[in-house]
Amino acid sequence: MKLGIPKGLLYYKYYPFIDSFLEELQVDFITSQDTNKEILDLGVKNAIDDACLPIKIFHGHVASLKDKCDAILVPRFMSTAKGEYICPKFCGLPEMISNSIPGLPRLIVEPIYGLDQKQLYNFANKMAKKMELDNHRIKKAFMTALSKQREFNMKKLIPNNKYKIALVGHPYNIFDKYMNMDIINKLNKINISAVTEDYVEESNINEEIKDLFKKPFWYFARNSYGFASYVSKNKLVDGIIYISSFACGIDSIVIELIKDKVKDIPVLVLKIDEQTGEAGFDTRIEAFTDMLERRCS
Repeated sequence: MKLGIPKGLLYYKYYPFIDSFLEELQVDFITSQDTNKEILDLGVKNAIDDACLPIKIFHGHVASLKDKCDAILVPRFMSTAKGEYICPKFCGLPEMISNSIPGLPRLIVEPIYGLDQKQLYNFANKMAKKMELDNHRIKKAFMTALSKQREFNMKKLIPNNKYKIALVGHPYNIFDKYMNMDIINKLNKINISAVTEDYVEESNINEEIKDLFKKPFWYFARNSYGFASYVSKNKLVDGIIYISSFACGIDSIVIELIKDKVKDIPVLVLKIDEQTGEAGFDTRIEAFTDMLERRCS
């Protein structure tokens, strides 16, 4: 059996675990291409109209795989920790996919109820059993994959450019180069380092959210707010760029919380959807850079 892995949504954050786990189990698998115009067009064609851009692109990745494999992995992300949940579209993603794209092969669907070792093992174990894999090899493959993911998660070195900005937003908006017009490389070329939440310890993020009147219900809101608050309070960056999917309900709230908390450094909000043009995107980044230079001169 050949398994298809859509390269969308949280794949960008957890691909070391997924790829290593399947390799250790000697599963024949294929990942979709990096996001491109063809995949975007497939997503727009197959997804419902009011879906956000990342969900449409995930539909495109699935549609691009459907004739190339015998099954496709579509995880059902339910929550990340006790009392902390993820976007509702993740919970219903398998149903959205199965009812929107005709002619699909079998979908491997398994819920994820947390990101700690025990919950991830439950997910990986059940997923492997659905593929009828040898039971005694699963635990070894899981530990190897977990080690690869932890190595990937280790604190990275920030490029030493003239300015540093916090690049805030959902992981798939930050790391999908097609969606965000390759913003990290654009910033590096104009002497600006992009700092993402991966550079900050989770304990620091947890400390920052204590300022809120209640613990955030949404995982993405928690990370974005805690990260932006920490780097601004400790003067680790010169500005903040928030990349937000158009019509994202979570972002509409957390952006205002960040603006209210961070008042001494500039904040640029870049909204993206399937109509976003690169020229306008670049113009706003250039204007933001000019503002940083005036403030720091």
